[in-house]
Amino acid sequence: MTEKILDKKTLTKSYHRWMMYNLVAMSFEFLEAMGFALSMEPVADKLYKDEPEKKKEMLERHTAFYNTEPQVGALINGIAVGLEEQKAMGNAGITGELINSLKIGLMGPLAGIGDSMVPGMLIPILLSIGMGLSANGSSLGVFFYVISFNSIVYFGSRYLFFKGYELGAESIDVFTGEKAQQITKAITVLGMTVIGGVAASYVNLEIPAKFALTGAEIDIQAILDGIFPKLAPLAVIFTSWYLMAKRKVSPVKLIFIYFIVAFAAVGLAYLL
Repeated sequence: MTEKILDKKTLTKSYHRWMMYNLVAMSFEFLEAMGFALSMEPVADKLYKDEPEKKKEMLERHTAFYNTEPQVGALINGIAVGLEEQKAMGNAGITGELINSLKIGLMGPLAGIGDSMVPGMLIPILLSIGMGLSANGSSLGVFFYVISFNSIVYFGSRYLFFKGYELGAESIDVFTGEKAQQITKAITVLGMTVIGGVAASYVNLEIPAKFALTGAEIDIQAILDGIFPKLAPLAVIFTSWYLMAKRKVSPVKLIFIYFIVAFAAVGLAYLL
């Protein structure tokens, strides 16, 4: 059995620091680096308890620019912890440069996988269930989303952290190869499908305009439904995408714009 320096208490403390403070003290120069370094502090205290210079060197190493999806990215933290332990135990093949290279090499692929899985798939699915549970004004949907999301994220990322600690350097082949790229593409497609389903189910817009022509009433909404059901909500979705992606309109500004448009439209309909 391989000798270990780090105990479960130290590993758990490192994990909790990452999950609670991964976005602390962010800047364009460092992004998540300060959160990463903070999570490595308990590990450095344990590995270099009586060697302050080596502890300082280790923490400085982990203040270099770093950015990935935090939940799935917990795997990288576990890998870094495992490698730092091996380095402290005298493994000459593991250097500070190697540890930083592995972090840089893994943060991109795992960001792609994590962004596809968490905001691209998990959050829309849980939100759609929560909105369904709260459709009649019940608060059950809110509790469902908060509890389910945090439970999945906590236990899932915790598993990845400890798995990364076990794998060490071997994990780079698993998450940077061709199979990982195929998994990322598949998850992305699934996530876009889920988002499309949520949009079709919960974005509603009806045009109440009706005109009398030669004794017959023309219902604009009925005509649109006959040509393309849900055409108006689809137009709203594409308009929102265009404004945010191409015109750089923030979500808050977009909500405000839609509020003004809706308020004005309802007022106009009332006057007419």
